[in-house]
Amino acid sequence: MNTEKFNQAIQLIDKANSEDPNKEVWQSKEYPKEILYSMRMTDMLADFAPDASLALKLATHSQHICRWQHPRKNYEMNRAGYLLWRKELNKFHAQKAAEILSSINFDDETIEKVQFLLLKKQLKRDPQTQTLEDVVCLVFLQYYFTDFAADHTEEKVISVLQKTWAKMSDQGHQKALTLSLPEHDKALIVKALS
Repeated sequence: MNTEKFNQAIQLIDKANSEDPNKEVWQSKEYPKEILYSMRMTDMLADFAPDASLALKLATHSQHICRWQHPRKNYEMNRAGYLLWRKELNKFHAQKAAEILSSINFDDETIEKVQFLLLKKQLKRDPQTQTLEDVVCLVFLQYYFTDFAADHTEEKVISVLQKTWAKMSDQGHQKALTLSLPEHDKALIVKALS
């Protein structure tokens, strides 16, 4: 792996994400929301799949690149609108990542693999796509689930948990059960899985 080029790519992804107008406070420090998300994704990948490929590391760090530029409110507030937003969002992230990697002359094979991963191609069949999806789900459960659960009905929360679980691998499930979560969240997960 070309460490210098990899570090350059991470810096450029972070530079793009640093323009996020949405802020989040974590451990008494304020971050642009997508900077914090990419940090959490990268840390979770390092813990979950320490031997991840270069393309998977880059895709993981790019998972939400410039997401605020493609807001949910621009789509109908129903399931069809949500699914369309998610599909177009994946394309948007894949394109943004490719532009950054191309700008520093990454090889085509790596760029294509990063795009393949961000487009979630062959989920359940491609091991790297599955690992990326597992990391997405683990980061959601570890950092975002508590707030999500507080804002929605238990029925909705159970439904989302079941859908999240269905996207994950057995290895992802095992890791999820070891996350340090509040007791209430653990109880919801147990209920969703029973």
